[in-house]
Amino acid sequence: MSPRHLLYSIALSLALTAGLTAAGKPFPEVARVGPDVFPVLAWGSSPADPQQLRMMKEAGLNVSGFCKVEDLDRVAAAGLTCIVSDPVIAKIVARNEATDAEIREAAAALAKRIGSNRTAFGVNLRDEPSEQQMPILGRLAAELLRVMPDKLPYVNLFPNYASNKQLGSPSYEDHLRAYLNIVKLPYLSWDNYSVEDGEMLPRFYDNLEVARKLTLEAKIPFWNCILSTAMFDFPQPDDAIYSLQIYATMAYGGRGIELFTYFSEDIGNFRLAPIDHWGNRTSTYDALRRAALQIHALAPTLARLHSTGVYHWPVSTAAGTQLLKGIGTSGRLLVGEFSDDQGRPWVMLVNKSLTRSCSFHLSPRAEKAKLYRLSAVTGEERPLGEEGNWLAPGSGMLLRIAAE
Repeated sequence: MSPRHLLYSIALSLALTAGLTAAGKPFPEVARVGPDVFPVLAWGSSPADPQQLRMMKEAGLNVSGFCKVEDLDRVAAAGLTCIVSDPVIAKIVARNEATDAEIREAAAALAKRIGSNRTAFGVNLRDEPSEQQMPILGRLAAELLRVMPDKLPYVNLFPNYASNKQLGSPSYEDHLRAYLNIVKLPYLSWDNYSVEDGEMLPRFYDNLEVARKLTLEAKIPFWNCILSTAMFDFPQPDDAIYSLQIYATMAYGGRGIELFTYFSEDIGNFRLAPIDHWGNRTSTYDALRRAALQIHALAPTLARLHSTGVYHWPVSTAAGTQLLKGIGTSGRLLVGEFSDDQGRPWVMLVNKSLTRSCSFHLSPRAEKAKLYRLSAVTGEERPLGEEGNWLAPGSGMLLRIAAE
């Protein structure tokens, strides 16, 4: 190595150690949003270990999972929130029956313990209930919200590939409508794991489509529980897999992401979740952190946007979309369209390929429109230019269309 290159290497090393990029600028620090803006939740039992909780915070999570009341202080110390699991309420759910007095007593007792604790984001009720189990959940949710209106009862629903026997409903749409009519929570959550043979299966987008339709009617947000571990025939999540699941959810108007699972479970071939079986970070952890930080950068703006349309290019948009006359690209794109509180149009583009980057050129319907890109690194808006018209595999981009 020449003396000049040696000096450059030393300077670069010192700059990186000091938190500077090679250009001499500080690395960006993204402000984290809370779960009230955009929950990023680890599905499963919350750890009590302070180090593991700190690692969750560093990874970009803001909800540590399902915790015990006794662990709330530890969760708070890490700067996180959690969803409380209460054994009395769990027994009522398991029995699938209770008197009104039992429900009132259980909710009141829990409210005394967590009602004023801001770390308790919600109360865990049940995962993947059938329609026949929804009435007890609806009664519990109503009472919990009455005594603790700022604590969300948590219910997560089946994916659209569950059987009618599992659903207890004639169809998946009927199942979601039953939930909205019976349980009546101010959000909708479900899980869907659909990455196979290097592609996202159509059922993933179909699930988002029906959920978007029904939650727009109900005027509530939705969350999506995504694949975060290798299991069965599903691969280890990497940057592209995380990005596609997250950006597709946001393009359809989603306002929450849950991770199944954050910890590697000692079941079958479950492996390579963000944290392995021995409590160590995996490469999946690093991919999760990169994806989650992008959520935090975009979430303050996403919270002000209202979904107006979703399209798959080029299959369903040969004549263009509401906001675009066309897209010049060799890739396969998902297009989410929005308006903000001021009525300004926004577009989110998502590269549906998990293996290939793609470039694009947009032709807005508005004459002489300018495009502004919201950085997923800093959250700052700047004109779309230079080499900004590229999308990495699975990645997305949020753009504002400004008419002259």
